[in-house]
Amino acid sequence: MVLEGLGKSLRDGIRRIAKAGYVDRNTLDEVIKDIQRAMLSADVNVKLVFGMTENIKSRAWDEKPPEGLSKREHILKIVYEEITAALGGKVEAKELGKVSRIMLVGLFGSGKTTTCGKLARHLKKQGLKVALISTDTWRPAAYEQLKQIGEEIDVPVFGNPKEKSALKVLKASLKEAKSFDVIIVDSAGRDTVDKELSKELKKLDKEFNAEEKLLVIPADLGQKAEPVAKGFNELIGIDGVILTKLDSTAKGGGALSACSSLNVPIKFVGIGERSEDFEAFKPDKFVGKLLGMGDLESLVKKTQEIFGEVEEDQVQAMLKGDFNLKDLYKQIEGMKKMGPLKKVMEMMPMGADIPTDQMDMSQERMNSFMVIMDSMTNSEMEDSDLLDKSRVERIATGAGTSVENVRTLLKQYKMTKKMMKRFGKNQGSLKKMMKNFKGFPGM
Repeated sequence: MVLEGLGKSLRDGIRRIAKAGYVDRNTLDEVIKDIQRAMLSADVNVKLVFGMTENIKSRAWDEKPPEGLSKREHILKIVYEEITAALGGKVEAKELGKVSRIMLVGLFGSGKTTTCGKLARHLKKQGLKVALISTDTWRPAAYEQLKQIGEEIDVPVFGNPKEKSALKVLKASLKEAKSFDVIIVDSAGRDTVDKELSKELKKLDKEFNAEEKLLVIPADLGQKAEPVAKGFNELIGIDGVILTKLDSTAKGGGALSACSSLNVPIKFVGIGERSEDFEAFKPDKFVGKLLGMGDLESLVKKTQEIFGEVEEDQVQAMLKGDFNLKDLYKQIEGMKKMGPLKKVMEMMPMGADIPTDQMDMSQERMNSFMVIMDSMTNSEMEDSDLLDKSRVERIATGAGTSVENVRTLLKQYKMTKKMMKRFGKNQGSLKKMMKNFKGFPGM
């Protein structure tokens, strides 16, 4: 999970408040200390952490709970709001909308070229005709890398690897790409913002006249993201940040809060290596998942992308454990497209706390399960109670596997069904508790 350590610590604190019959000052002080430790371990600025927790304390005792919320529920709401503000919720990121020219800037090793491809794929899925331009004439094979990425996502790439002038490359490429809805420029990077880079970026900025200038920053910079963002902002004026590698560092909290403190909105986050591991950053939903509240809206959207139009009540049926082996087969097909099961479960209430060994669903294992189910009859797929010893042996022979593997599938099916039912119950109680939380994700 993204910021797994931070999320687990915060969820523990939330549970302590949620389970308390009455939240007194001692209980809140203990929870606040846990929150402070968790945020500091995620490299969030000390001053910001203590300012945030002071806000929680003062609001908890000074504010009168809104009608319909108990004191305990109101404190939970305050904790959620203050953490959201600290981790990027101060400045609202505007949608890219009909922006036609986007330039990505950043230092070496930030994942800028890969991010160009991810952003292009994201915009292409919205029905836009997208083109990529490589103006990085410094890094060896930069054009070839972007070209390969473009081929993988079926997006054309323009550039000239033989030309040493980034400005000349841009001018020529713009003529070729003028028929596209959106043009994304991949600029060169450096280890630091030196004079050469500054001069080049200013020229490109003037020629391209980008409507969106997005800074790509790796999350593992932590608090060091602040001076980097400040430097680029002073140089060309950035409109937002794309935070990469958020899934592979414990310092992501520091990078998130650093951008927030500069009033620079975080527009997207990279959460994996695949082109689809990229999403618009919504602070409320992000913090909601950290706190274990899930993000059912995103889950429904992701499900629709894979399976077509799916009504929310179908997702709710899944949460009730209302499905047979045929449904499991379809879900496994979808999971193979949706990505690791762990990431899917994070979108469900308290799904982030499921032990890793219970979500051991590798591609190889999913393929094995599908072969086993291919050897079942329709009646067996619809009613797993029919699967006695002789039927299990027949299925194992037909699938070319062992009886033990068939039983492992059935065990996984029953465990998943039980787990989904538990999520459904948790969702109901969370909805009831958070019914007056304005904008609370998944609620």
